[in-house]
Formats: sequence, structure tokens, C-alpha cells
Amino acid sequence: MTRDPVADTKRWIAEFVIGLNLCPFARRVFDSDRIRYVVSDAASDDTLLAVLRDELLALRDAPREHVETTILIHPHVLTDFFEYNEFLTEAERALRRLKLNGVIQIASFHPQYQFEGTEPDAPENGTNRSPFPMLHLLREASVTEVSNHPETLLGIPERNIETMRRRARNLNEHPPAEPP
Repeated sequence: MTRDPVADTKRWIAEFVIGLNLCPFARRVFDSDRIRYVVSDAASDDTLLAVLRDELLALRDAPREHVETTILIHPHVLTDFFEYNEFLTEAERALRRLKLNGVIQIASFHPQYQFEGTEPDAPENGTNRSPFPMLHLLREASVTEVSNHPETLLGIPERNIETMRRRARNLNEHPPAEPP
């Protein structure tokens, strides 16, 4: 069975990101269908970088009432997390070259996401684990408008880590039943 990257990503957003309230901004744009999903068939870093540049410019130019944010899914390249993590430097460089720093930010998600200083199976890594490697392009104005309280934004990572740790404890205490 072939996986559908957009359907899988939408299900992940609905069940995981919104379901666990990991992002207080997700529901509004998800429910209003203002997320642009782009699946790249890039097979090299250079090709993905070109697609990323195009998508950064497309998001900049798109009316917010139609496209609030873009999720660039790239299932065929940077499937290794450490290579993906190295690519993020190039992605940020592209953002600066296009003079979009302070306008758009790039959030990173990967099936093998691992925060620096954590073990691969640490629960907190789950906050940035997605069904496919992806780059989430966010308008900074959107994030600012949703929260007029900077302390709310600053508290999101800590709250999400605690959510993931609590979830891991619950799964350890109540593992899913084995199928018959």
C-alpha cells in the first residue's frame, strides 16, 4: 500500500498536533483550510533547496486569507535525521538571502527527530516527530497575532515536553492491548 503524504500529514495534525494541543495555533488554520501542503519529489538536497525557495516566495506572496502557512513534505530526500538537521542551516541561509528573516520562520519536523542532548527514544523528541520529513513555513505575523503574550509563546516548548513525558508514562502504565 502506498502512503499518501498529504492525508497522513493531515491525520497527524488533527490527531497529534491538535489532539494533544501541541500547537495552540494549529486548529484555527487547519479548520479554515489555510494550510498549503506541498509534496516534493526532490531526490537531492539541491533540488529540495530550490523547491524551498519557491515555497518561501509563494507563501510571502499568497494572500493570508487563502494561505496562512505551508508544509513542505519531502519523503524522498533527507530521510536520515542528521542529514536533515544539517540541511536546516542551508534552509535558514535561503530565508536570509530572500530577505524573509522576521517575515517567515521555518519549523522542523522529522520521523526521527532528536533534540540535542537527548537519547533517541526520549519522549520530548516526539514533539517534532512527523510521518515524513517536512519543513513548516510559518508567517511570523500569524504567530504574533494569535498570542499577544510572549510568555505564552515561550511556555509552549516546556508544556509540550511535559505532555510527551506524561503520554509516555501513560503508555508505559497502560500499554495498548495486543491484537488477538
